Amino acid sequence: MKIIRFSVEGRNDPLWGVIEGDRVHVTGTPGGDRTGGSFPVALVRLLAPALPTKIVCVGRNYHGHIREMGNDSLPLPKEPGLFLKSPNTLAAPFSEIPYPHFTNELHYEGELAVVIGKRILPGTERPMDHVLGFTAGIDLTARDCQRQDLQWVRGKSADAFCPLGPWVETGIDPGDTVVRTFVNGALRQEGRTRDMIFPVPVILRSITDFMTLEAGDVVLTGTPEGVGELFPGDNVEVAIDGLGSPLVMTISGEGA
Repeated sequence: MKIIRFSVEGRNDPLWGVIEGDRVHVTGTPGGDRTGGSFPVALVRLLAPALPTKIVCVGRNYHGHIREMGNDSLPLPKEPGLFLKSPNTLAAPFSEIPYPHFTNELHYEGELAVVIGKRILPGTERPMDHVLGFTAGIDLTARDCQRQDLQWVRGKSADAFCPLGPWVETGIDPGDTVVRTFVNGALRQEGRTRDMIFPVPVILRSITDFMTLEAGDVVLTGTPEGVGELFPGDNVEVAIDGLGSPLVMTISGEGA
């Protein structure tokens, strides 16, 4: 099932729906019952397919990324290394994102994203049962700010630093899919989720050991080897096997 959040011309309120063939069927809630309305796919504008109260991210979850970041001399993490991106970072698929004025080193990190469907309280025994589905995410990072600043707020949580989409797919096996990132058509990242140090169920259990995940929250599960710099005019695509279409974004502006 492809669950979307979208807008149509002539309506101010965003809608939820599911894509079937060349039509979008309106639903009252994400993945919920149909309301009876529908639109041609060609007439809708896709929005980020989640409304999170928070975006929880995992660092250092692929061996190759640990090596490329110069952390291979450190012991492997014993539990997921978590950090947050704030909700203002959310950006729709096909967004044109201005190059931030405060950085000279903007990086992409393509990731499998988990979208929560029902609240997960600390101590929930089967958190995977509360997952709505999966989509693609880009953890945009001002790498120089990440290195310089005391905390990662500026480096990770600037406006539009988390493009998400194009939709939530319920049929993906998060334990065995492939994440690929292309920049200007060239393959830059390719990683299998079965090679994650911490698989999705472990990540969710670790987060909800101390924090409630609300419906709509997003979990970014880490990035494979191959992160790199972006420049004005660059086009980025993150493809997840089973998603059907990639998440696409473009960097605009003159740079810092």
